[in-house]
Amino acid sequence: MTTTLQSNACVTAIGTYVPGHIITNSDLEKLVDTSDEWIVQRTGIRERRALSQGEGAFDLVVGAVHNMTERYGIPLDDVDYIIVATSTPDTVFPSMAARIQSRFGISGCGAVDLQAACAGFTAALQLGNALLLTGIYRKILIVGVDALTTVTDYTDRTTCILFGDGAGAMLLERASSGGGGCMLASYSDTDGSGGHHVYLSNSANRIDEHELLDHGKIVQNGREVYRWAVSHVSEGIRKLMAGSGMDAEQLNWFVPHNANQRIIDALCERTGFRPEQALSSISRYGNTSAASIPLALDDAVKDGRVQSGDTLLLYGFGGGLTQAGVIMRWSL
Repeated sequence: MTTTLQSNACVTAIGTYVPGHIITNSDLEKLVDTSDEWIVQRTGIRERRALSQGEGAFDLVVGAVHNMTERYGIPLDDVDYIIVATSTPDTVFPSMAARIQSRFGISGCGAVDLQAACAGFTAALQLGNALLLTGIYRKILIVGVDALTTVTDYTDRTTCILFGDGAGAMLLERASSGGGGCMLASYSDTDGSGGHHVYLSNSANRIDEHELLDHGKIVQNGREVYRWAVSHVSEGIRKLMAGSGMDAEQLNWFVPHNANQRIIDALCERTGFRPEQALSSISRYGNTSAASIPLALDDAVKDGRVQSGDTLLLYGFGGGLTQAGVIMRWSL
């Protein structure tokens, strides 16, 4: 569904965090039959970050939120809703969002985890904007976090080269009186019939008629996911732009989920974006699922490429098969 948004949300802060441990392509050469040249050619990834022993996904969350508050000096005590997008929570309950509430001493707020895999961060932005439009909420903390190295099969040469750990945080606040919000358009779509092409299962052994492995590790049919991404996701991006009345030339930046550099390049070619418009941090962080969009965006915020007033198309896609995108005007 494509929607030109009534928006009451403005982004007032962003922060990110990745763990210190680096897994290089050379490290993976020692585990499986692969090479640095093969990985870079097919994915664009040179290294990825991983949790160390004793660390969990919540450590990534805390790091990203601390980074945000230290950079922008915005208090969290008046946050009235917390949304965490993740597929790899340390605990199913209490939710990661509830743990944020406790760690940062935020009282009187709602808290929920959202599971939409690699579309999680953009889905959380859509939900956050909708909550602000109710008039009940004024300030929402959104976090995208995944610790994919904890669910990576390091005997599978086709998937273990892809995944890394990281987190990104963003504050959405109600726009000032008379001012428009930053969310300009939204698009969502899901094709559950393709869910067996990329999944993480701890107990189920089937999706409909499809047999699953239930070893608690990511399983992916890379060929089918690539085909879906370059066809259906590119179509979704075109629908999002058409619904907004904007095209790639009128947008400053394209921030896709950083799944694979080949997918990013194919999406640019099919949607009219120039390669230099696409923000990517995949060479350093790999595929970090719900964290990939804020990581790529924040790199460009820090180095001054993204400026206040720029228009951005953020687009997440992955397990489900689910896609979610927003067009926003950057307000920092």
